[in-house]
Amino acid sequence: MRVPVSWLGEYVDLPPGASGRRIADALLRIGLEVEAVEPLGADLAGPLVIGQVVGIDEFVASNRKTIRYCQVDVGEAGTRGIICGAQNFRVGDKVIVALPGAVLPGGFAIEARKAYGHLSDGMICSARELRIGDDHTGIVVVDPDAPVGVDAAKALDLRDDVLDIAVSPDRGYCLSVRGVARELAVALDTGFRDPAEVQLPPGAGTGRPVRIEDPAGCDRFVAWTVTSINAAARTPFVMRRRLWACGMRPISLAVDVTNYVMLELGQPLHAYDATKLRGPIGVRRARSGERLTTLDTVDRTLDPGDLLIVDDSGPIGLAGTMGGATTEIDATSTDVVLEAAHFDAVSVARMARRHKLATEASRRFERGVDPQLPPVAAARAADLLARHGGARIGAVTDVGAPAAPAVITIPADHPDRVAGLDYGPAVVVRRLEQIGCQVRAAGGRLDVVPPSWRPDLTDPNDLAEEVIRLEGYDRLPSVLPRAPVGRGLTEEQRRRRLIGRVLAARGYVEVLSYPFMAADIPDRFGLPAADLRRRAVRLANPLDEGEPLLRTTLLPGLFAVARRNLSRGAADLALFEIGVVFLGSPTGQLRAPRPGVDRRPTEEELAALDAALPEQPLHLAVVLVGAMERRGWWGTGRPAGWADAIEAMREVAGSLGVALRVAASDMAPWHPGRCAALAVGDGQPIGFAGELHPRVLAALELPPRTCAAEINVTALLRQAGGPVQAPVISTFPVANLDVAVVVDAGVPAAEVEAALRTGAGPLLEEIRLFDVYSGPQLGAGRKSLAYTLRFRAPDRTLETDEVIALRDAAVAEAARRVGAVLRG
Repeated sequence: MRVPVSWLGEYVDLPPGASGRRIADALLRIGLEVEAVEPLGADLAGPLVIGQVVGIDEFVASNRKTIRYCQVDVGEAGTRGIICGAQNFRVGDKVIVALPGAVLPGGFAIEARKAYGHLSDGMICSARELRIGDDHTGIVVVDPDAPVGVDAAKALDLRDDVLDIAVSPDRGYCLSVRGVARELAVALDTGFRDPAEVQLPPGAGTGRPVRIEDPAGCDRFVAWTVTSINAAARTPFVMRRRLWACGMRPISLAVDVTNYVMLELGQPLHAYDATKLRGPIGVRRARSGERLTTLDTVDRTLDPGDLLIVDDSGPIGLAGTMGGATTEIDATSTDVVLEAAHFDAVSVARMARRHKLATEASRRFERGVDPQLPPVAAARAADLLARHGGARIGAVTDVGAPAAPAVITIPADHPDRVAGLDYGPAVVVRRLEQIGCQVRAAGGRLDVVPPSWRPDLTDPNDLAEEVIRLEGYDRLPSVLPRAPVGRGLTEEQRRRRLIGRVLAARGYVEVLSYPFMAADIPDRFGLPAADLRRRAVRLANPLDEGEPLLRTTLLPGLFAVARRNLSRGAADLALFEIGVVFLGSPTGQLRAPRPGVDRRPTEEELAALDAALPEQPLHLAVVLVGAMERRGWWGTGRPAGWADAIEAMREVAGSLGVALRVAASDMAPWHPGRCAALAVGDGQPIGFAGELHPRVLAALELPPRTCAAEINVTALLRQAGGPVQAPVISTFPVANLDVAVVVDAGVPAAEVEAALRTGAGPLLEEIRLFDVYSGPQLGAGRKSLAYTLRFRAPDRTLETDEVIALRDAAVAEAARRVGAVLRG
């Protein structure tokens, strides 16, 4: 909304010398976003006066262009001869003249010069040359009563500041000079004169009949007949200048008046040529097959949801959006019917979007228009037409009555408790009354009736916000909230943070990626048809059409982060992410009920809504690229491998007191021979780790040997017991003993280790695999696994015979379980 400061000054007592910047700062303090302050006429300099054309001599120049040599009376400076090519003025008109020595916007200096055989001693100015508007079709003709010879910039307010205000959807009343002026008066704590408080003139005769067939779409309709308008009457210059400043183009007196009143009061109006109307005016929804050609000459197919203005001939306008061409005001229109109505905001918004037709009128109706304004706005427009166009004000029809605003009851100290400040009841009442509320105090509470132009005020917190913003957001104390005593992080939150700390300590960097993935990810991963990760939920309105699915795995986001870092020169990466994944239903359909908005959903409906949500387990994933240990003076370094991915998951599980069972597996997108399934006890795998398949690496443009792991943290946390207990460290000596066993090559080392651990008993403190060997002396299909067994007793020093016995028990259990043979 663009608002000239001079227009605000008609309704607000502005401080002397108040600049546009000072006014903008005042509005910003109470929550209105002033995006810019545009100074109009600030670069006008030199003699710029009002002149009167006293003679015109027309001739055709050598370029066949009709030129007018005008004699213009400029007051004390006499009569000047000025060449002008515009044709929109005649003898007797008063114009704006820039005399030699004047400088127009853009640094355009005016001087006397000879052209077409005549001396042009100045310039008659257009709106574009003065930069008060973009009309270049002709020069500016000012009002007949403008005094000749005076400074045009002062007399016509050519120097003005225009505020460009971004109006939020809940403050539709500020899409008017009236609304902004009210806010400014409060901000400056000065007087406000409401332009809507006028005496309505009486109508004469019988008004135009009006039928409202859809009261939900239109609860009030005012039709005011105005006759005998002088079709040749010019719009007063002050109105044209303000329309230009607000970004609108003057057209004709009748159209300009409707636009002017809309900007002034916020009530959109429309003028119909009364001679083109057929019968009563009606408001109804569109019918099947109806069409309408709107004022922008577009032939539109109407939708049954469209709210229409009609007469006996059919549709004549889209309600609250744009009129039809059949009843358009033209250059010969003398009798008009002014429409001022109150339309349903949702109906207008949907219709404007359906037809891709956003107008100044629809913009205001979408945000809420004062339902009490229609008769006031129609009367204001009729009065302007009578005053400036010689019109006769005819009869008025006022149909319908909007519902009265509801009473909001609040404790008198409610704004104090919301803000954390002691405003006091007197301040609360004063601020609410300043925005137009009716307030009645009764026994520690306030009964508040919001004004008709504030449909956004519906509950106590809305009123508290008004008090707070008018008193100043800068007064609110900056206080950190206190955590309630005895509360803090939940056990699950603490464990989740523990996972992050464990990985960070190993050199991993946490990343956060978008929870979306491309539709071809399952194919690029090589997932089988029955894989759960293909059960993706498709978004109805994705942020990126290239990623329309909710992720079923964390790996796509991690791979994208890895590619981005690799492209920027980071060759060695260890990344992890903790986040939820979304698993759709087996049928791929997630259907939720749609409860009504007139009541609270039932428990059954809430349960059905929850049941329709996709399963959302918490996952952890890591990706390793390049070196796990970098090369330097300390050594040659070591590349990351599949074992590092497995070990990361083991450490995470160990920090939660859970032991992972690792077994060879074949799961996409990992390499079949370098993939491990991660399980807890004898249960199903809850994750996988290893080196990615070469085909997947090629499809995802990742380096060879990239490793990754992903585990279901939700399932892992279910296996975790209470808080992890720190181990008891014995002070007695440790006994180390190496043992090598021979097993079949297909036996996993993890199974051998589990058997040795079980057989060794509780005195086994640690077991570590340090060598794997296969050779001809062992025989075909056999391998040797060498382990270090670390024994310690909590209460004594172990004897040699006792340690050997424990070792033998461990080997015996391995022989029983996996057929291990002690290697000599």
